[in-house]
Amino acid sequence: MAHFDIIIPAYNAAKFLPAALESVIRQTYSDWRIILVNDGSSDETRAIGRAFQQQLGSKMLFLEQENRGLSASRNIAMQHSTAPLLALLDADDIWLPNRLEASRRCFENNQVGLSYGFVSLIDAGGNVLHTQNPQDQLDEGSVSSAIYTRSINLPCPTISFRRECISEVGDFDEDMRASEDRDLWLRISLKYEVARIPEVIALYRVSSGSMSDDLDRMFHAQLKFIEKHRTHSKFSPEEHRLAISSVYRQHAETFGQRRRYWRAFLYAVRAFVTHPSARNLRAAIRSFFLLPRVPMAALRGHH
Repeated sequence: MAHFDIIIPAYNAAKFLPAALESVIRQTYSDWRIILVNDGSSDETRAIGRAFQQQLGSKMLFLEQENRGLSASRNIAMQHSTAPLLALLDADDIWLPNRLEASRRCFENNQVGLSYGFVSLIDAGGNVLHTQNPQDQLDEGSVSSAIYTRSINLPCPTISFRRECISEVGDFDEDMRASEDRDLWLRISLKYEVARIPEVIALYRVSSGSMSDDLDRMFHAQLKFIEKHRTHSKFSPEEHRLAISSVYRQHAETFGQRRRYWRAFLYAVRAFVTHPSARNLRAAIRSFFLLPRVPMAALRGHH
């Protein structure tokens, strides 16, 4: 039995899947097994999966299903898992060679149920766009409130957790089409400690057309996540308002980056109205000054 089962869902992932699988093969820690799920792909994902299965033998389990989505793919993989630790890798992301070794060390503490680290963002060509600074986020231990209020970021390709957690808190919620990962991390963090790996251990690919690129869909899914957990006794009304304002502010920042300045301003104002903190006020002011200005000559022409 492997020490890690690596959960890789793949839907029409032929372009990037080989790089993801090769990054597992290059791990410095070798006690692992890949569970790859082909989620009804119509491209060459099946052929690639079968080729790697032939190459890796018992170190890879290749499953196939009709297209059911990300959560269902991860759940079926977890149902076939036997290792004490599970690690996530999406088919378009890449692990750095020390990813599993750094994660393994976290679970020497029996109180830890989940670990996370940091990523560099890359584009479709593999070019680095941005690298997270681990010193910007120091959260570990009891972090359920930070997960609920979105003040902590847990990148999926850096996540590992004990398989026993799934027996205790349940698997990915298949009714959630986004934020299903944060939902599971929150449920685990309510019962276990979370460990932080203070280094970059994965490359997270940002590509247009991805689920995270659908901002309206993400927005409603994030609010659904907050509403799902708002009545938990752990969270106060203040934390509930903070969580909602964090969603508004995040989308304001994203719309600003995409030069959709009016929507950025409206979301920033909603963040401040929901939770009138100094941070949200700064976001609203910053968004206001990004708004396109109407030339005075144009205004005079309407008198």
